[in-house]
This record gives sequence, structure tokens and C-alpha cells, in this order.
Amino acid sequence: MFDWDDLRHFLAVARHGSTIAAAKALNLSQSTVHRRLAEFEKCIGRDVVVRHATGYRLTEFGTALQPWAEQVESAVASLERHLVAADDTPTGSVRVTCSESIGYRLTQSPLLETFQSRHPSLRVELIMGDHFLDIAKGEADVAIRAGIPNEETLVGRKIADVPWALYCSRAYLARHGRVERVEDIAGHSIIEFDGDIRDHHAAKWLRSVAPTARVVARSNTVPGLLMTVRSGAGLAPLPMPLAVRETDLVSVLGPLPGLYSPIYLLTHPDIRHTPRVRTFFDFIIAEIDSVRTVLTAGN
Repeated sequence: MFDWDDLRHFLAVARHGSTIAAAKALNLSQSTVHRRLAEFEKCIGRDVVVRHATGYRLTEFGTALQPWAEQVESAVASLERHLVAADDTPTGSVRVTCSESIGYRLTQSPLLETFQSRHPSLRVELIMGDHFLDIAKGEADVAIRAGIPNEETLVGRKIADVPWALYCSRAYLARHGRVERVEDIAGHSIIEFDGDIRDHHAAKWLRSVAPTARVVARSNTVPGLLMTVRSGAGLAPLPMPLAVRETDLVSVLGPLPGLYSPIYLLTHPDIRHTPRVRTFFDFIIAEIDSVRTVLTAGN
């Protein structure tokens, strides 16, 4: 019979369409994913994928198998959360997923050092990136995220509101002049949000107020947007605490009314009251004034 862990490799290939992307998602080598997938097919005696020019696609049998494999994945994740919840000692790591900009601000503040000094048996591990990790699948323990949560499986609370403004570089301003009104944006070059941040509320705002503006670049991370704006390519909305540190950037409109990023502290209800997660949550809530200052104030 097959090793149930092979289902992870099958699902990764099914979701990402290639062994290279699947290996990256699983933090494994491509050869390992390819080998485990081949072993899985050999064990069950059926092909689940077929190779094509740009990667792999599921066979008819593989397509039928995927929802069953996802049920197993969900059951295993539930079991793992239950085992974590059964541990009644606040020791080990608390894996916190957040954006690079939030992670930078946390590491530049004394908050994490304060937590460590109060709870020496615990360690905070920041996992920074604009790709949302799946807490239900055990990819992280806690999330600190901008935007209203859309995962019904997570619980938590809002801990801050981050103001945004429209920025350009000093060089761009000298070449193209100041933006006086929102309506002026349509006559300028803009940097558009892409990838995992395409549906960010700031991205939707920019598309709504300047649908005909010339798009000169796209970025799938907020730090990428900042660097592109800093290069002089065009305009983009940016979180003020991040942009205010950049002396080459100029706020041309803002803070923009209604354009705030609510920051949420989130986790899965199955692990919310485990000692590790509860201790971290309690610390953030106890230090909420300092947390808000770190997340919203410019340096």
C-alpha cells in the first residue's frame, strides 16, 4: 500500500502544475518530488499525472482522486492541530507569518526581545512574505496580516489601522509635476499591484480612481512596489509607516481618506488556546499600544 505522505507530493503537483513549483512549496528537491510521485503511481497502479510542454496536468483518474486526497490532508492537519493543542507547556517555537514590511518593523522594535525576556522557553519565528500561509494546514501558528480576513476558519482580532498615501520619487515629481487631485492620477504613470496582492484594497482603489492610467510596471510585493516607485517609474499607494523612511519618496496625496490597512492577529481556533499561541496572543494584547505604534508610526 502507498505511504499516505505521498499524497502531499501528489497534491502539490496537482496544485502547482510542475514538480519544480511543487518542490519549492514543499521545501524539497525536485528529484524527491518526482521520485515520490512515481512511487505513488507505481503503488496504486494508475497514472495520476501526464507530462506536457509546461509541466504536468492531472489524468482523469488523478482529477477524481484529488478531492479524496484533500480530505486526507484535512484530516491529518486536524489531527496535528489536536496533538499541538494537547501540549500544556508554553515551550518551543511560535511561527508567525507576516508581510516583509510588518516583519521589518517588528524586528526593528524591542517587542520581540521583550517577549523573549519574559518567556525564555519560547521563541518567535517570523515567516515573512506576501504569500498567505495556510494556518489550517500547519504552515504557521499565527498570522499578522493586513486587510480584512477572508478565511472563515481563523479567529483573532484587529490590532492596528495603517494609513496609506500616494507616493512618487523626487525625480518623478520634478519631471511630471505634483498630483493635486485624485482625478489627476489618470494622466500619470502608475505601478500596479499583482500576484498575491492584486486584490489588496489599495490595489482596488487605484484601479477604481485611475482605470485609464498608464501602467508602467507591476509588483507582487509591497516592498517591490516601494522600490519601483523609488526608481522614478511612476506613482503607487504605499503604507505610510514603510514609505516615510524613504527620503527619496514624496507623498503627493494622503493620508487617503478611507484607505487604511486593518492589521489582524489571527490563528486557527483548534490551537488558539494552546500554551504557546495563547502566550503570544496575550503578550500582543497586553502590549497593544506599543504594537500599534510599531505598526503605524514612521521612524
